[in-house]
Amino acid sequence: MKVANGNGTSMKGQSAGTVRASISFPSDIYQSLEELAKRKKVSLAWVVRDAAEKYVGGWTVELEKLGLKG
Repeated sequence: MKVANGNGTSMKGQSAGTVRASISFPSDIYQSLEELAKRKKVSLAWVVRDAAEKYVGGWTVELEKLGLKG
């Protein structure tokens, strides 16, 4: 996982605290993501980040309910 180079500055094109990932999607899912991004007038990356944040947030709530986090 690459976040920063050896002198502590962020890598090209990335903010501190972010990680670049390469993800493969089935073509139908990818097409749906592209269409959603187009309709919302945002980037495909934004749609994927938004979905990931919501998914992880949901799991955090579930883990807290089970007493496994927090």
